[in-house]
Amino acid sequence: MGQASRLAEACQAGRPGTTSKAIVREVRLTPVVTTIVECRTAVAAAKKAGQTVGFVPTMGALHEGHAALVRSAKAKTGYVVVSIFVNPTQFGPNEDFHRYPRTLESDRSLCAAAGADLIFAPTPAEMYPEFSVAVVDVPKFDEKLEGPSRPGHFRGVCTVVLKLFNIVIPDLAVFGQKDAQQARIIRQMVRDLNVPVTVQIDPTVREPDGLAMSSRNRYLSPEQRTAAPAIYRALAAIRERALGGEIDVARLESALAADLAAIPGARLDYARIVDADTLDALPRFDRPALAVVAVFLGSTRLIDNVLIP
Repeated sequence: MGQASRLAEACQAGRPGTTSKAIVREVRLTPVVTTIVECRTAVAAAKKAGQTVGFVPTMGALHEGHAALVRSAKAKTGYVVVSIFVNPTQFGPNEDFHRYPRTLESDRSLCAAAGADLIFAPTPAEMYPEFSVAVVDVPKFDEKLEGPSRPGHFRGVCTVVLKLFNIVIPDLAVFGQKDAQQARIIRQMVRDLNVPVTVQIDPTVREPDGLAMSSRNRYLSPEQRTAAPAIYRALAAIRERALGGEIDVARLESALAADLAAIPGARLDYARIVDADTLDALPRFDRPALAVVAVFLGSTRLIDNVLIP
C-alpha cells in the first residue's frame, strides 16, 4: 500500500459507516506551572494525598544527566517537581545568560519520560519581585575554585535555591556531582540554616567518551567536541596515579594542568586537588580528595571533577 493510500485510510478511520477505528495515543507531557501559588497548591495536594516530594532544580536545556536525577528522585519519593529557571543572579556581566538555551517543550518530554510530576517554570519577575534585596552567602566555600572566576555566582545560586526550597518544600532534593563546589555549598547552607530537606548528590553522568554531560556542551564546535573528552581522561589519569601511591599533590596538580593545557584549543582556568569536604588545598593524600578543573574550549567554559577516595 502506498503512502497516499495509507493516509486516506487513516483519515477515514473512525468515521461513520467505516469499520476500522483509529487508535490515538495522547502523549502525556509533564504539566507546567509558572507561579509560586500554583506550585505550592500542586505540592500541597500531593502531600495531602500522602506523597513525599522530591525536587530537582535546573536551568532547563535538559539532557540525560538531568533525567538521571529525576529518576533518582522518583525512586525515593512519590511526587517529583523539576524547576526550570535560568536564574539571572548567578550569571556575571560577560557570561551567557541571554544565549543560554531555553528548550521548554523538549524539556517537558524528557521530564515526562523520566517520571517528573510537575515542572515549575517561573519568570524572573515571579522569583524576584521589585525591591527584592535579601541574598544568601556561604562564606569560605564560595571564595575558592569557581569563586575568583565567577564573583557573585554562588550568592545567586544559594539565594535562588533557598527560595525554591521555600516554595516547593521538598523532602528530598537531588543534585549532580559535576557541580561539586555548588553541591558542597548547598549542603552547608542547608545545614547552617536548618532547612528541612535531605540533599542527595548523585554521580556525574557522562557521554560514552567520558565527557561530563552539560547543557553547555551544545556550544562546542565539532572540533571542540572531539577534543573535550580529554578533560575527563586527564582527571582519570591523575586519579589512577593517586590510587597507585603518588602522594605529592603539587606534582599531580602540575601534571593535571599540563595534560589539560595540551588539549587542542584549550585554555586552562584552574586545575586543583582539594579536600573533598572543606575544598581547601590538600598538602598530601591523607583524606578524601577532589580533583577539580575548569577549562575553556573557545568561549565555552567546561567544569569537571573526580573524587579520589
